[in-house]
Amino acid sequence: MKKTIIQGAVTMLLFFGTWFLLTQIDWVRIFNVQKVSDKTEEKLGDLFWEAFQKNEQENKNPFVVNTIDSMVNRICSANHIDREAIKVHLFNKEEINAFALPNGHLIVYTGLITNADNQEELCGVICHEMAHIRLNHVMKKLIKEVGLSVLISMTTGKGGTEVIKETAKMLSSTAFDRSLEKEADIKAVDYLIKAKINPAPFADFLFKLSEKENELTPYSDWMSTHPDSKVRAAYIVDYCKDKQSNYTGLITNASWEKLKEKLIKK
Repeated sequence: MKKTIIQGAVTMLLFFGTWFLLTQIDWVRIFNVQKVSDKTEEKLGDLFWEAFQKNEQENKNPFVVNTIDSMVNRICSANHIDREAIKVHLFNKEEINAFALPNGHLIVYTGLITNADNQEELCGVICHEMAHIRLNHVMKKLIKEVGLSVLISMTTGKGGTEVIKETAKMLSSTAFDRSLEKEADIKAVDYLIKAKINPAPFADFLFKLSEKENELTPYSDWMSTHPDSKVRAAYIVDYCKDKQSNYTGLITNASWEKLKEKLIKK
C-alpha cells in the first residue's frame, strides 16, 4: 500500500514537473506560429477585400473620404493605434452596415452615415468595428466558423473563389459571439472617451435598433450581426456612468451636414 502511494506521488510529480517545463518553452518562437498566423491573416484580408471590391461600388469622393479619414485619424491618435493598421473602405450602399475583415480592413456602407443622427453615433459604430479588429475577434470568428485548415487552403489558392466569396459574405452578415460583442462594445466606449467623443449616442443607436427589431427597416443589416441591442445599450449606459464629460466633436456640425448631403445627393 505504501509503495503504491509513493509510486502515485512520483507519477504526479513527474506529470506536473513535465507540464511546468512545457509551459516554459516558447513554442510560438520555435515553430514560428505567430508569423504563419500573421501571414495567413494578411492574405485573407487581401482576398476578402478583393471579393468585396469586385462586387461593390467604392466611394472615392475626396470630401467624403477625407472627412471619414480625419475622424478615424483622431480616434487612432487618441488611443495610440497605428493608423496604417486600420484600412477604411467606403461603399455606396443604402444598407446600414459596417464590418471588419482580417488584417485591419474596415468596410463602411454609406447608408450607415446617412442614417446616423449625429457623428457620435457613426463614431460609436466605427469604434466598435475597430475594437473587433484590435481584439483579434475577426480571426477568432473565422477559425470557429470556417476552420483553420480551410482558411489556410484559401491563402494557398486551393479554397476556390466561391468559398472565398461565401466566407466574405459570412463576415458581413453573421454575428460574433455575445462575449466578443460585449468586449468590443466596452472597448469601443473606451476608444470614444479617450478621443473625447460622447459615448451616449452609441447607446442611443443601439436602443434605436432594438425598437426596429420587429420591422423591415434598413437597420436590419446591422441588427442581423448585432443582436440583443437593448441589452447592449443598457450595459454601455451603465459602463459610461461617472466617466469624463468634456466631450467634443471630431468634425464641425457644418462638416457633418455637408458629409451627409454629399452622400444623399451622390
